[in-house]
Amino acid sequence: MRPLRRAILAGAVLAMAAGIWGGLIRLGLPLGLGPDLAVSHGPVMVCGLFGTLISLERAVALGRRWAFLAPMLFVAGFAVLVAGAPSIVAVLLFVGGAAMFAAASTAVLVLQPALFTATLVVGAAALLAGNLLWLGGSEIPEVTGWWIAFFVATISAERLELTRAFRPGPLAQTAFVAALVVLSAGAAMGLTTGTGRWLTGAGLLAISLWLLRNDVARRTVLATGAPRYFAAAMLAGYFWLATAGMLLLAGTGLSLQYDLALHAVFLGFVLSMVLAHALIIFPAVTGIRLSYRPALYAPLALLHASVVLRVAGGMLGIDAVRVLSGPLTAASLLVFAGVLATTVRSRPLRAGHRQVPPTVPH
Repeated sequence: MRPLRRAILAGAVLAMAAGIWGGLIRLGLPLGLGPDLAVSHGPVMVCGLFGTLISLERAVALGRRWAFLAPMLFVAGFAVLVAGAPSIVAVLLFVGGAAMFAAASTAVLVLQPALFTATLVVGAAALLAGNLLWLGGSEIPEVTGWWIAFFVATISAERLELTRAFRPGPLAQTAFVAALVVLSAGAAMGLTTGTGRWLTGAGLLAISLWLLRNDVARRTVLATGAPRYFAAAMLAGYFWLATAGMLLLAGTGLSLQYDLALHAVFLGFVLSMVLAHALIIFPAVTGIRLSYRPALYAPLALLHASVVLRVAGGMLGIDAVRVLSGPLTAASLLVFAGVLATTVRSRPLRAGHRQVPPTVPH
């Protein structure tokens, strides 16, 4: 199955490149090629890139051949979307991928009933709900709340799994569930409504504060080496999640709220988590060993500088600052890839000795 995993991963890398290119075009950079990528920037990143990566991780974790249908369908949907085929075909493939992903997540819950595995199912169900609404004719801003819930629930579930070592009490667990319910209610009402934005903002703020209070990163940031790097990336991500929540709660203009909150979540929170967990997830999926390097702080700093520029440029109305954030985000990912390439160890992981993602029952 390893060649299949690497082929799927290659598709995700192409989706990332296409999504970044489309995002730069949306910012107004005169790249000249691929105007359709600007329109499909959001779906390419959410479904083509992250739908593929996260469902691939879940399939590897579950160890069932049928679960690999999810990332394969997501990659196929991305290929169809950028090839210029009717968009309905891509949406159907994305819906199919989300459905298989939800089935795989439910299978994990059956194998190991727990709050964190139930939260994985909530995240997968949110992605499916958003894709179904898109299939039904809803515009992207109307489904984005569900896509935000997908990311937040999925990442929170991984952190929940690690907090079990510190045994958060029943009250803390209840508070987390309540915050997730509020976030889901906001997604259901949609970011295009005032109540939906308020509930989504309240849910994001509550979950970020819960994670800051209960995550092991609060302790490991005082360590050295890789644990400190992981913790720094996660805590920075929680800051941007809280920022997105406050923007949605305090803002008055839909367009400005939507843009700033989305990029605080997708760039500041989600990409920071990618940089934090790549040393764990990439070896688990590909079997290629990676090791920590202090140079990993460089792309992390570039990423968060780009989010500062994006939010500050939007709030101050300085378009040049906002546009500059795009190339800086792209640079952070390129530098990250370059640093990762220098960490590859000479020997691949042997069968039976692969690293397992933290969200996997083991």
